[in-house]
Amino acid sequence: MIKVENVTKRFGGIHAVNGVSLEIQQGSITGLIGPNGAGKTTLFNIIAGAFPPTSGKIYLDGDDVTELEPHQLFHKGLLRTFQIAHEFSSLTVLENLMTVPGGQPGEDLRHAWFNFAAVRAHEEKVRERARDVIEFLEIPHLENELAGNLSGGQKKLLELGRTMMVDAKIVFLDEVGAGVNRTLLQTIATSIQRLNKERGYTFCLIEHDMDFIARLCDPVIVMAEGKLLTEGTVDEVMNNEEVIEAYLGTGRKHKRVSEQ
Repeated sequence: MIKVENVTKRFGGIHAVNGVSLEIQQGSITGLIGPNGAGKTTLFNIIAGAFPPTSGKIYLDGDDVTELEPHQLFHKGLLRTFQIAHEFSSLTVLENLMTVPGGQPGEDLRHAWFNFAAVRAHEEKVRERARDVIEFLEIPHLENELAGNLSGGQKKLLELGRTMMVDAKIVFLDEVGAGVNRTLLQTIATSIQRLNKERGYTFCLIEHDMDFIARLCDPVIVMAEGKLLTEGTVDEVMNNEEVIEAYLGTGRKHKRVSEQ
């Protein structure tokens, strides 16, 4: 579904991403891991159109989308969430979800003034979909809660719910588990699995919680210092000497030598 072809991003003389090529298969839940500063979020930003690569290409379903803006990618079904949730704090959970679909007739003053019945009918459909999302996420008790009052984990659930308000093909989740308590993290994990299996969502997620990665992801892609380090199953990457060295600064072989 996604093909990243020799992508590089430079900020001045710094290579945040350096010649990365990878593929994300349709129907997968792909993990993207690596130490801080590995270039993971920068790569997400490039794929999601937040800024263009210095060089290289991005393909979605075989189409070159390298130059597209985030709103254009949104309409093609490519969505992302952020490490720090971006909610409308003064709107309720229901209202936050209802803002997501684009092209609503109520956004046009002419419709609002002269075709009010159509506007209300469309709004009711959007409201019904939002309530379906709330039921899916098992948070009906939060429907009328202001988003600004939610906990960090509840805000992450809300962000996931916003991706369900449109026909998403692939969703990029940036540290969805950061700052989330274990109970809510299990709810988020279950929701991702259900969306993947029941609704055909493809996911790619950045995460530091390896238990979370192990539960959800296959394959797992590892980045370090802006480059692709390796790819494989969770067990394969976590037993890879290069991965251990990238995370810990020393591999098992070096550790064994020091112990002797």
